[in-house]
Amino acid sequence: MSGHSKWATTKHKKAVIDAKRGKLFAKLVKNIEVAARTGGPDTAGNPTLYDAVQKARKNSVPVDNIERAVKRGGGIGGESVDYLEIMYEAYGPAGTAILIECLTDNRNRSAADVKVAVTRNGGTLADVGSVSRIFDRKGVVEVAKAQGGRTLSEDDLLEATIDADPEDVTDDGENFKVISDPSQVVEVRKAVQAAGLDYESAEVQFVPQYTQAIETAELAEKLFRLLDAIEDLDDVQNVFSNEDVPDEIGEQLGD
Repeated sequence: MSGHSKWATTKHKKAVIDAKRGKLFAKLVKNIEVAARTGGPDTAGNPTLYDAVQKARKNSVPVDNIERAVKRGGGIGGESVDYLEIMYEAYGPAGTAILIECLTDNRNRSAADVKVAVTRNGGTLADVGSVSRIFDRKGVVEVAKAQGGRTLSEDDLLEATIDADPEDVTDDGENFKVISDPSQVVEVRKAVQAAGLDYESAEVQFVPQYTQAIETAELAEKLFRLLDAIEDLDDVQNVFSNEDVPDEIGEQLGD
């Protein structure tokens, strides 16, 4: 999920990860399978697969699960996978724009599940293009501020990645996000590694051109409940949204 309150979004992500680790594992395994199917099962020659495996490891996916996913995606041992990529668009409380990325082997099931999750939780499905037009595809490399006993600064990260032509560095609570053109995401990641820094994830995401203010705790709770319901669906791979929850509102949310 892409949110815009350092406090509320970080807390929300942690809660989702802790409560739904099994579903998170399944989504990360799907990423690996698709990357291996698209670019081959060799991480040395497939940077998208390399980063998918790295993200899975960062989230404690067992090594055996990772290796089996690479083999299935690469068609090794007779196993194979074939997913459809589908994007749905929706609006949430206060007009929040939501993009829903699915990887599925059953288009009808995905469409029905997304419709139910959205409409039963206070959202509305949107016409194709009405939401996606306010998002841009960007390379996003997440780097933890805590690096080997020291705290990384924004200037440190800009200096480390400047030759990879980053567009921006944003503060996301415990992490920084280095934003780039999608074609530069691997170069940014390599620059981070060359500087001796660890990274959390490197992938192409949808980044909103502007944000929508969420002005009450009640609206924030409704929005997070909607996003949770969408993220909980088996076929949903990523959810991107443009909410802006002020820290003072985030601090009112219950544990």
